[in-house]
Amino acid sequence: MKRINLIAAIMVVCITAGCSQNRWQVRDSSPVDLDVSDSTPTSAVPVEDQTPYISLVSATDDLADENAAATAEPQVVHSVPAGMSLADFESLAYSNNPSIRELAATTQKAAGFRNQVGLKANPIVGYQATQLADRNTDQHVAFVEQEFVTGGKLELNRRVLNEAVRAQLLELEAQKLRVSTDIRVKFYEALAAQRRIQLISDFQSVTTKGIEVADSRIEAGEGTRIDTLQATVQKNEVDLALQQSQIQFDAAWRGLVALTGTSHMEPTTLIGELPRQMEAKDWAYLSSTIVNSSPEYSAAQTRVAQARAALQRHGVQATPNITVQFGAGVDNSTNNGMMNFQVGAPIPVFNKNQGNICAAQAEFCRASIEVQRIQKSIEARLAEVSRDYDSALAAVTKYGREILPNAAESLKLAEQAYEAGETSFVQVLVARRTYFDSNLQFVQAQSQLAQASSKVDGYVLTGGLDAVADNSGDDSLRGLTFSQQ
Repeated sequence: MKRINLIAAIMVVCITAGCSQNRWQVRDSSPVDLDVSDSTPTSAVPVEDQTPYISLVSATDDLADENAAATAEPQVVHSVPAGMSLADFESLAYSNNPSIRELAATTQKAAGFRNQVGLKANPIVGYQATQLADRNTDQHVAFVEQEFVTGGKLELNRRVLNEAVRAQLLELEAQKLRVSTDIRVKFYEALAAQRRIQLISDFQSVTTKGIEVADSRIEAGEGTRIDTLQATVQKNEVDLALQQSQIQFDAAWRGLVALTGTSHMEPTTLIGELPRQMEAKDWAYLSSTIVNSSPEYSAAQTRVAQARAALQRHGVQATPNITVQFGAGVDNSTNNGMMNFQVGAPIPVFNKNQGNICAAQAEFCRASIEVQRIQKSIEARLAEVSRDYDSALAAVTKYGREILPNAAESLKLAEQAYEAGETSFVQVLVARRTYFDSNLQFVQAQSQLAQASSKVDGYVLTGGLDAVADNSGDDSLRGLTFSQQ
């Protein structure tokens, strides 16, 4: 009985040691805290326009006062203090956008797998009894067994999964840029709609006054029904443009709220300015810069490093692990103690991991080609953005320097000619409509320029709510390490 108690005591000590080791490993393998909600992607500062628009407001009671208003100096449109800026939307999106939160979770997941694949095998503690039916010849042994990994497999496992974590962090950075770009594009779309609403609202008073003037000319016997109809048509078109602009603003606002990942928010004034001018870009230089700096491209390169590490890992899989067993106990037939020692290793005769090595080589080839594909994809997207940017820049420059000044001067001359009786009222309406349309087209060009510039700043990454890929990996390498069969 004393001998059996001795064996039981040995097993308790071994189990206690194993549990202590396991508790240490759990503390060591806790997931890495990857708090990424407050970080922001690298991008250019949004452009601001300090140049005022030409006011379309006409607070006149006759055509002479309307002419004076049309030729007045441009008025500065001040930002409304209450409202939301671009930075407000971006801040909300970085904390609440579901795609960002999802990628942050997959990054934590990859970090957990990285820790798991590098853990050592747990020791095996057991008890063995032989010849129990043969009285006084029974043997009782307590043993400890441990498998020792060779070839640096555990370190190579960690290296493979460490590249997966790095790639996930870069994917997270790329997703933040996608969200930021989409936020900026929608913001400038909504800001342009808001600006059009302001312009149209200002011009409504002019069209209303035009109808009144046309009616008064008919009463005075100087005008015709055509003048009234033309003025009415112009006012109806302006009213329709206001309605459509309001619809565009509401839709863009809903898009902004969706991108932030927040619940419903009531529309409010947007604080910001549309660009009036920008510099031309060297697209050849910018193409190489964006490709080399893009987190999307860097993530693809990291996947190549991960595939290379995986190929190296599979290359040492056939190196046999060594299993060592040590036991101690008593032999009742001799009334003496006894010790056993055992060493074993699998012989890689049939399974030399040749299939996984072949697959790893193919994956390395695929990952290398994927880098080339992403590079060409970035270049193709940048080509489209360069077209939009240059076209919008040409329009903004042309409207700002020539078309808007000429439209304002044309309106001024038409109203002066009408006052002098040298032209009809219809010509005044035409000049007003040209001036009005030119201002709306200018706003549209500004919006397109701001959106194209936002895409360039965001490394031509879009899709802030698209499905994200989970490339966090798994812990299969650890199972492969200890199977070897």
